[in-house]
Amino acid sequence: MSSHSSSPGALAVTDDLFFRRPEALLAQNEAESLTHSALDGMDDGELFLEYRESESISLDDGVIRSASFNTSCGFGLRSVLGEETGFAHSDDLSKTALKRAAETVSAVRAGRSGVMALPPRSTNTRLYTDANPLGESDFAARSGLLSQIDAYARGKDSRVVQVMASLSGEWQAVQIIRADGSRVADLRPLVRLNVSVVAEQNGKRESGSHGLGGRYEINRLLESETWQSAADEALRQALVALDARPAPAGEMEVVLGAGWPGILLHEAVGHGLEGDFNRKGTSAFAGMMGKQIAAPGVTVVDDGSLPDRRGSLTIDDEGTPAGRTVLIEDGILTGYLQDRQNARLMNMAPTGNGRRQSYAHVPLPRMTNTIMMPGQASVDDMIRSVKRGLYAVHFGGGQVDITSGKFVFSASEAYLIEDGKVTAPVKGATLIGSGAEAMRQVSMIGSDMALDPGIGVCGKAGQGVPVGVGQPTLKMTGLTVGGTA
Repeated sequence: MSSHSSSPGALAVTDDLFFRRPEALLAQNEAESLTHSALDGMDDGELFLEYRESESISLDDGVIRSASFNTSCGFGLRSVLGEETGFAHSDDLSKTALKRAAETVSAVRAGRSGVMALPPRSTNTRLYTDANPLGESDFAARSGLLSQIDAYARGKDSRVVQVMASLSGEWQAVQIIRADGSRVADLRPLVRLNVSVVAEQNGKRESGSHGLGGRYEINRLLESETWQSAADEALRQALVALDARPAPAGEMEVVLGAGWPGILLHEAVGHGLEGDFNRKGTSAFAGMMGKQIAAPGVTVVDDGSLPDRRGSLTIDDEGTPAGRTVLIEDGILTGYLQDRQNARLMNMAPTGNGRRQSYAHVPLPRMTNTIMMPGQASVDDMIRSVKRGLYAVHFGGGQVDITSGKFVFSASEAYLIEDGKVTAPVKGATLIGSGAEAMRQVSMIGSDMALDPGIGVCGKAGQGVPVGVGQPTLKMTGLTVGGTA
């Protein structure tokens, strides 16, 4: 399952960061003792310690417009009793601050007492390198890459009038301490490259963009083959958009491309299968376990155990090892995404999906890499079967209402399908529908399943976390397309 060997050294590294530095104001035994006293009589909880380094460099029109480097360090202490949660956090990693936090979260007890849940199972699996990606190359090499991208894209086509590029990397070190003194740790690299190109022809300007990344060494992004392919794709999209006509509107058949268009699956279906929404009955899928919610052949999984992927986690932010959860199997709802609290309240098992943006946030059930599994159809067969429709290759932004499942997504690259052939590119196309209905409208599933290039960010309750998506090419019938024609 993993391309990396196990790394018991993560605990040692985080011990050095949090407890053994000369300026450290908190000892390991103090952290364990205060956590134990704060969580005595609770159902669950943990002390979450985090150290993070992050760097971001951006270029616009050949000039480095911004460059930043940040470090942060802090803790979040959480107590859980029934449906109630106590939470306190601080960037002051000291005994004094942790003692105040312990007093705060203990207030949840209020004369009641729970039974502390067993800790998550341990794991030796490592899904990505421990190395800090910001220590692998110097700043001059990273910023110089962006200038190379600018020159390369302009040299490819005389219609290029603007190039924007950005490179970012971070290294997150976390340690989780529970009431019984058990401890787990994780070292998480994350890198990303983005390229945007604006092309002009006959007074008309259009843009294209492409990004890629994951949990791996930043030197991968510095390889010429990698960044040149990103620039080529951004330029290709911009040139296609120059020839695009206004998109038609109405109900029609839609073929969704493989890979990144899985963001529709993420938004329209994935959020509705998170445990908290279903426990509270606010999801469109609440109470439908074991029922047909999608077309036969539709199988959807959330897999946080894929090596090096942006959405993967060796352990989640509660210490549960990441895994592969089957959400929909052959159209039948079979699972929810669970953190520890919602899993316990629903008499289900945690799935390794308890995630938080940082030490200053509580964990919530969140997606990792959400994927629709492949079928048997070929892309050519899907296209040939459409009399009049839309071939949506890439998506931009979108919105979804969790309660109703209704969504609106804009296609950043799309084409008309006429009499079984892909014809003119169109712009301004939006897909409108509901997640529950859309999954029932899947009529053909391709064999070409692909993962996105590593650019996803998921927002929920004011928190953002890195995620991945994937799907094969799909044919969907009867979708409403909003257009500009």
